[in-house]
Amino acid sequence: MENLSLHIEALIFASSLSIPIIEIKQVLDSINEIPVDIVDIAESINEIKQKYQQSDFAIELIELNGGFQFLTKKDFYSVINHLQTQRSKKKLSQAALETLAIIAYRQPITKLEIEQIRGVNCDYTIQKLLDKELITISGKAESVGKPLLYSSSSLFMDHFGIKDSSELPQLNDIQLDENTIGEKHD
Repeated sequence: MENLSLHIEALIFASSLSIPIIEIKQVLDSINEIPVDIVDIAESINEIKQKYQQSDFAIELIELNGGFQFLTKKDFYSVINHLQTQRSKKKLSQAALETLAIIAYRQPITKLEIEQIRGVNCDYTIQKLLDKELITISGKAESVGKPLLYSSSSLFMDHFGIKDSSELPQLNDIQLDENTIGEKHD
């Protein structure tokens, strides 16, 4: 097979999990008229490993769990860790916070009920909250059309340090002086 190393490199790169030699062989055999020898695959993998051991590459080819995967070199741990930390701390938008609060206090609740409270379409916001695993689909309502019901997730509870929704702050717990009108009389 022409450019065997490049094909193997592409397969390893495209695989989100480590890919074993036997799976590489199966894929290559399926697109090639002549079966590829496992020894040739192993030699190509060694060439790829040597190529990525050079200092001008930030990644390397590692053998994991009986297969091969590209990983970032240990020298770049701190910068990758910083990126992951930065991404995980991205703040929720005002719309997401409002929607999350409505779900937390009124759960289980349908999208229509959320939209009636907020007065705007919540499709995008609900999807983002589902993606961040802060809310879950907790069932279907018994009303017409059986709309989905949304509730806060265990990740939401963990993130805010509460055991269940009864521990959410009540309105009288969060009243601030700036929210009062007029002078205070004792």
